[in-house]
Amino acid sequence: MTDTVHEPEKLLTPSEVAAIFRVDPKTVTRWAKVGKLSSIRTLGGHRRFREAEVQALLAAAQEGR
Repeated sequence: MTDTVHEPEKLLTPSEVAAIFRVDPKTVTRWAKVGKLSSIRTLGGHRRFREAEVQALLAAAQEGR
């Protein structure tokens, strides 16, 4: 039997995502509302974003330049 330990995926706050894209955190929230970026809600109602998805969006944005 193999024991596999899964590391929890890293979640980012809107401010952290905003810093990566050099935009305002409100812009990140708008992206989540329109479906450009999916988010997870904490029990307190705050948004969190998957780091892998954020990095993929960043790579796609850089290719489009």
